[in-house]
Amino acid sequence: MIDSSDLKKIYDSVSKQEPSSLPLNIEGKTYIRNFRPTERLILLGGGHIAEPLCRYASDLGFAVTVVDDRPVFANRARFSDASEILCNEYSKAVSQLNINSNDYVAVITRGHRYDADCLRMILSSGQLPKYLGMIGSKRRVISLLNMLEEEGYSRHDLEQIHAPIGIDINALTTKEISISIVAELIQHRRKNVNRHASETVLTIEDIDMALIRFLAKKDSLKALLLVYETSGSTPVKTGAMMAIDKKFKTVGTIGGGCGEDKVLRQAWCMIGSGQQCSVTIEMNNDIAAEEGMVCGGSMKVFVADIV
Repeated sequence: MIDSSDLKKIYDSVSKQEPSSLPLNIEGKTYIRNFRPTERLILLGGGHIAEPLCRYASDLGFAVTVVDDRPVFANRARFSDASEILCNEYSKAVSQLNINSNDYVAVITRGHRYDADCLRMILSSGQLPKYLGMIGSKRRVISLLNMLEEEGYSRHDLEQIHAPIGIDINALTTKEISISIVAELIQHRRKNVNRHASETVLTIEDIDMALIRFLAKKDSLKALLLVYETSGSTPVKTGAMMAIDKKFKTVGTIGGGCGEDKVLRQAWCMIGSGQQCSVTIEMNNDIAAEEGMVCGGSMKVFVADIV
């Protein structure tokens, strides 16, 4: 069974755009379902590297904001995947964005004069972003950081800047450089994840606010369904969640189809029982064909009454 107060704490956290997690003891092993608010990646510079970087980062779940002071670069035609595009002077845009400790920032302007302006604004704000990287050769980066230190900026703060930006993979093309930057973003995002426990950290970490709100409300009895293991081809990854109440109202999904329907019936029967169980859904070849899948797989679903 799951304590409803734990679900209320998760709702309270994610409502404030704060991360949260739900540990679940299943068959003697602890699984972690993280709830990660959408992270903002701010690209200060809309040049050629920014295009693939915006696309790759968006695919990874970042809400990308692109800033450039040139209309020919800061436009929706170039950045269809961006959540926000600002065409403004960098200093004004940085002030407008209210960069905070949950943000990721990549300074990739067309010149170090503009890079320096961006860094001055960020360093003077009193709150560094979660990640701050700047593009440039090692020589030019050292020169710029030394100049900023001479201007009075903290060496400690300057050392937090990832510069030159990106992981060194001998990248040459704009796409390769973008991949090196994305790799560093992932490295920074996952730096506190225990690698030894990685098999129990569920894949899906997004937040379905309708589902979290439904789970947190105490107006009706409910059961939770959560995919915690998969093998082969399955309609969802681990971490997929849904819930059902006594009136057969459901929110969320664990893939749909006959597999979901079968485990939903079992979950409904468990509402109010204080029990929990694991259900294995076999996506055999016949079922896989019906679901439009190339091949069959299986997934294990944790079903628990919420008390």
